[in-house]
Amino acid sequence: MNLGNFFAELKRRNVYKVAVAYIVAGWALAQGIAQVFPVFDIPNWVVRLIVLLTIIGLPIALALAWMFELTPQGIKRTATADAMPAAASQRKKRAWIYVVVIGGIFSIGLFFLGRYTARNNSASSSELPAKSIAVLPFENRSEDKANAYFADGIQDEILTRLSKIADLKVISRTSTQHYKSAPENLPEIARQLGVAHILEGSVQKSGDAVRVNVQLIKAANDSHLWADTFDRKLSDIFSVESEVAKAIADQLRAKLTGQEEQVIAAKPTDNPEAYDAYLRGVAYTLKTQNTPANYLGAQKYLREAVRLDSKFALSWALLSYVDARGYRTLNLQPTVALREEARQAAETALALQPNLGEAWVAKGYYHYGCVSDFEAAVRCFEHARQFLPNSSRIPESLAFVARSQGEWERSESYFNEAERLDPRNVSLLTRHAQFYITLRRFPEAVQKLDRILDIVPGDIDALVEKGAIAQAEGDLPRAAALLAPLHPAAGDPTAWETLAYQAILERRPAQIIPRLKEILAKPDPALGYLNGELRFWLGWVQEAAGDEAAAQETLREARRELETLLEEQPENSSLLQDLALVTMGLSDKAAAFTLVERALAVRPTEKDAANGPQAIEILARIAARMGEPDRAIAALQKILSIPCNGGLATGMPLTPALLRLDPMFDPLRMNPRFQKLCEEKPK
Repeated sequence: MNLGNFFAELKRRNVYKVAVAYIVAGWALAQGIAQVFPVFDIPNWVVRLIVLLTIIGLPIALALAWMFELTPQGIKRTATADAMPAAASQRKKRAWIYVVVIGGIFSIGLFFLGRYTARNNSASSSELPAKSIAVLPFENRSEDKANAYFADGIQDEILTRLSKIADLKVISRTSTQHYKSAPENLPEIARQLGVAHILEGSVQKSGDAVRVNVQLIKAANDSHLWADTFDRKLSDIFSVESEVAKAIADQLRAKLTGQEEQVIAAKPTDNPEAYDAYLRGVAYTLKTQNTPANYLGAQKYLREAVRLDSKFALSWALLSYVDARGYRTLNLQPTVALREEARQAAETALALQPNLGEAWVAKGYYHYGCVSDFEAAVRCFEHARQFLPNSSRIPESLAFVARSQGEWERSESYFNEAERLDPRNVSLLTRHAQFYITLRRFPEAVQKLDRILDIVPGDIDALVEKGAIAQAEGDLPRAAALLAPLHPAAGDPTAWETLAYQAILERRPAQIIPRLKEILAKPDPALGYLNGELRFWLGWVQEAAGDEAAAQETLREARRELETLLEEQPENSSLLQDLALVTMGLSDKAAAFTLVERALAVRPTEKDAANGPQAIEILARIAARMGEPDRAIAALQKILSIPCNGGLATGMPLTPALLRLDPMFDPLRMNPRFQKLCEEKPK
């Protein structure tokens, strides 16, 4: 074969031109799909397949170019095309030049577009740390649907182990619990949570056999990085939690310290029954609503766990935390016995495991919630940070302490830090909204509450708070629109009191009376003093409706209830304030002032800048009703000049609008100094 003639023939048959055009077009195609496909979350393997097919297609295209030619009359075999007129042949050659030039321009354009979008994509992806992960709720595949708590517990334990790795960013379960187990819009969820990776899983429990399926997903393109299935006995479930955490750390290339490796591999208890009780207790702590029933449920199972295994440090720590937080929030009756259990549980946990971060958090919350030793609380929380680097509970707790100390800017900074760690935690967002309510920064509070409603549409707690804000702003129609459709549970006194306050402010109290009577006909013993508080509200609406005899009977019953409970809860400031209002309604002036002064002494403003002033508001209400206007106005001047929580219902602080609307201040209406307090100050 004459090589010169062969290459000349290649040139004559346009094989060179086809090769150049094919390579240019192929490169342009590769650039295009590399930029466009990720936008639609198309997996990388599809891109690789198209590139491979393009490469394989090159020799096929060259072979076709040898055998066929493109002419103005269509595709012809080469022999036929050779007979074409010269002019047509010349036009054909120019056409190939146009194809190559246009293909080259298109290819270069895509190259620079790719460079530009790559920079943008890089800048966007850089906002999501590569070593970041959220663990979505695990699906319960057990035949017994009552085992849902077990799936929740396994998910929480895997997440807890991951959260103790300082080199990882791990989103708390409280931000992920409202998602489905295997949602379709993973990239959007990852964006909402601020993470690059998602862990999905399922748990199937039958007797003492457990199967756990997990898969680690890169959220940007929904590609699976790692997956595994574990079949274990219940007694060996801890090895699964440890193996999963270690595998994820390896996949994300997270650096582990020796201490972190020990924490991940730790086995909290050798008793399967104790662990089962612990998981049931954990399930109650993870519920959305902050109610007495949920605190009691958690307390019951955590007590059972430590009874079954007295060396179960993690359960001791969580029991202490539940006790101390229930004591502080009054979701548990704040007795001396409860306070002592919280102290002993925290100390037991630390004696068993001195480096257990959860135990240091529990001890800190005991110091804050039970004895108001703020300096000791801060030391414990800060010490816990080294063991729980991803915990939002620590900055949230520090925010509570700073708020109680009246350090409002520092408290806000801690709330923001906690929210960055846990961006969709409904409980945290609620506390953050209430912080802004304390400062009377109502628009910011509403923004937080609206975020909650985006996460949990129809959340009754958020709607009640929004209704209370509308009341404080004097917009009763807006408050009514928010509150009227609600149907709170019987065990939700805050919601019912807010509904009752709306009826009182509208001066239409009769409508709420039957509903309050129905609830109080079968009071929940777990609510303790809150039943007496709700009975005070019934007495107030009966009085406002003009039924004085019924009001007096209701208030006498409330007094009996509250006085009985006061014997075992002598430092419950809310109970003292409720009893002071009840005795005011019964016209016992001396007793009312004595009780409110006791409340001021139990929780002075110096020890609790947010909640201490509640008793000052109660003092103002009693003084207004009992014919002491000077004392009432002095107290109101103090209240309106400082950030604080209010003494009624949701804790909404008094505002000029509420002073204008609240009938309890009717005796002061003609006082010029009171009228001045009712004037809105310019913002």
